[in-house]
Amino acid sequence: MSNSAFLQSLITGLKAPQKRLEPKFFYDDAGSALFDEITELEAYYPTRTEIGILQAAAPEIAAAIGAGAVVLEPGAGSAAKVSLLLDALEAPAAFAPGDISIDHLTEAAVALQGRYLNLPIRPFALDFDHPFDLPAEIAALGPVTVFFPGSTIGNFEPARAIGLLQRFAGIANAQHLLIGVDMKKDHDRLVRAYDDLEGVTARFNLNLLVRANRELGADFDLSAFEHLALYNAHDGRIEMHLKSLKDQTVSIAGERFTFAEGETIHTENSYKYAVSEFQALAAEAGWNGHQVWTDAEDLFSVQLFHKAK
Repeated sequence: MSNSAFLQSLITGLKAPQKRLEPKFFYDDAGSALFDEITELEAYYPTRTEIGILQAAAPEIAAAIGAGAVVLEPGAGSAAKVSLLLDALEAPAAFAPGDISIDHLTEAAVALQGRYLNLPIRPFALDFDHPFDLPAEIAALGPVTVFFPGSTIGNFEPARAIGLLQRFAGIANAQHLLIGVDMKKDHDRLVRAYDDLEGVTARFNLNLLVRANRELGADFDLSAFEHLALYNAHDGRIEMHLKSLKDQTVSIAGERFTFAEGETIHTENSYKYAVSEFQALAAEAGWNGHQVWTDAEDLFSVQLFHKAK
């Protein structure tokens, strides 16, 4: 992704009444590595809970998807969970991981290729803000299952989530959607998952400012901002912010932006859904035939949809 896109997004976001930054800019190499570290934290339940569900439900999921599937994983990152699906599927035809951090993804794809020697693996650059599709030669290999784990769908406002799911439905030869969805639960537990005692999520959030300083010549004082995570009960979402610890001014590309003490930059949302809420949202996007698996505590769900006829 070009620095010009980052700069334009940053300037536009800091001019908004509620200052904001797009979460896709978290994922440079450092940010991607920090997120991998987050997924291993004790407080961050989504990753290990989703893995447990996939391990337990893999035979049922594979039977429902059927033989010869092409697996597409948008936003694949390190592609850490797809092996649970590939191992269960009967004769998968190909795996196509896409991500905004292409270097990080390519490393993961090379490692996977060493494990699946006879499986075509085709990584590709993907930005959810731009159109994307499978290469025709990959889509032609079999019915496509869109694998979207990690509750990434929660990072999108509901209207944008519907739009993204509609785009998934429009992918050539798409037939199934297997998606991880974080569920509503105790607010304190949610906040702890996004504000860990080890400070890894704080470093992940602040890395946005590190990037701006390094890549755009901004002069953010990293010691003058702190990570903030809170639960917005009205909208059913966790919010991450960077909070200014003092009155200050930041310069970026010849423009100056003032911050009052306590003012925040809104960097990410993570929406949480009851099963019925997400089923309704997916139906609006053209997905039905719903099956769902959860853990014993109902913390997280893995949901399988079929493309509406």
